[in-house]
Amino acid sequence: MANAASGMAVDDECKLKFLELKAKRNYRYIIFKIQDQQVVVEKVGNPGSTYEEFTASLPADECRYSVFDFDFTTDENCQKSKIFFIAWSPDTSRVRSKMVYASSKDRFKRELDGIQVELQATDPSEMSFDIIKARAI
Repeated sequence: MANAASGMAVDDECKLKFLELKAKRNYRYIIFKIQDQQVVVEKVGNPGSTYEEFTASLPADECRYSVFDFDFTTDENCQKSKIFFIAWSPDTSRVRSKMVYASSKDRFKRELDGIQVELQATDPSEMSFDIIKARAI
């Protein structure tokens, strides 16, 4: 089903992989890209992947959507997990690309039921581990 605002469809694999991340914890992260007028899965990270490996997988000069399953321990010593949706839109990416990703983001995010925290980043410092940790708690 295409998005009227941007004409963007969402590949079924996007939803399937997200459900596997959410329910089975088969992946630590998923990176999505827009290709041929639809959102597709570009890369998945195995459950043992680190946050550093995830951020290194994002292209330096192209937009992407991603989800990251962040495990943390609360001050009360409870193990918790939150699923982050990160819209990566680096300053160095093309203006048209930024516009397409921005106009399609909300529709795509609605397809992924279970996202707990959303983050918009234009620079790696805006999605540093400390910021993720602070947003999770």
